[in-house]
Amino acid sequence: MGLSLKDVTRLAACTSISRNGCVYNSRLESSSTYHSARLRQPLHRYCDRYFYSRSLERAASFKKSSRCLSVAASPKADSIPWVPQENRTEVIHILEIADRALSRWDITTTDFLSPAIIADAMSCLQGQNDVVVIPWGGYSQAERCRLLLGREEIMGAIRADPTQSTGVAALEVKGNFMFDPAKHPDFLGAILGTGVVRGKVGDILVQGETGAQILCDPDLVEHFEMSLTQVRTVPVKVTPIPLDKLNVRPPKVEEINSIEASLRVDAVASAGFRVSRSKMADLIKSGDVRVNWRPLSKSSADLKEGDVIACMGKGRIEIKSITTTKKEKYSITIMRYL
Repeated sequence: MGLSLKDVTRLAACTSISRNGCVYNSRLESSSTYHSARLRQPLHRYCDRYFYSRSLERAASFKKSSRCLSVAASPKADSIPWVPQENRTEVIHILEIADRALSRWDITTTDFLSPAIIADAMSCLQGQNDVVVIPWGGYSQAERCRLLLGREEIMGAIRADPTQSTGVAALEVKGNFMFDPAKHPDFLGAILGTGVVRGKVGDILVQGETGAQILCDPDLVEHFEMSLTQVRTVPVKVTPIPLDKLNVRPPKVEEINSIEASLRVDAVASAGFRVSRSKMADLIKSGDVRVNWRPLSKSSADLKEGDVIACMGKGRIEIKSITTTKKEKYSITIMRYL
């Protein structure tokens, strides 16, 4: 049943990596002489260590070069130069998902995305009249959302009522946190500690001493029921709940009115976050400030109504209204989310 030395030599000369990371014969499988199940087994069962290691080196080199070329050579990468470099790969992937939704006449869903990537993807998809994009994270104020993509003809019902989609599930994580309070990072760490990637988990709604409610991919409900058993030192029990049972607390906001000579971001943000203008300029220069979830590089950029400014460690503010005074200055109403 074994292979001869001649067979091994011929197989080792034309090996490649295929499914499950094993080394397979790619050139001789179609040959009538060698077209048998035993020749399609991993070669390390037949070849010596030298042939096997050489094959792995060739395959690893090919995999690395092809991964680099896949993004660099993508035509879509050149068509979205305004998208920040750190978001470009994700946005290109979303555009590919949109293409599949159009070709298959089906509703496709992305992973849970950050607000920055959602904003960039939505701006890139605005020019495509054939595809409808609906961000949905389980409730209307969700920060991390999945994008539902599909043709207009099949998206009407979900556009009217996103709860009809099956892309988001809600779980309740219950425990007694009276003596060991847990915050958002504690729940997130416990969730990721079960082996789940961040893209499969949406918002986490901390419920104080009783635990939290989490939004996740429906395929992971059973996984969390079995694997998520402890947060910090507190034993927890995970149970699915309907989306309409989510306990979404209204955000704490503070309304700030300010008179400014200009709409420069450093002037408005310094008033909203209650820091000096020079300190805000330093924060902008260090990359800690984002406008509409996008990195900001210039302190002189002007703002407009509806803009959202996020500052690392200080929360975010929203420009609710801008009016001009008699002295040609700007009266700005700012909502700060605490």
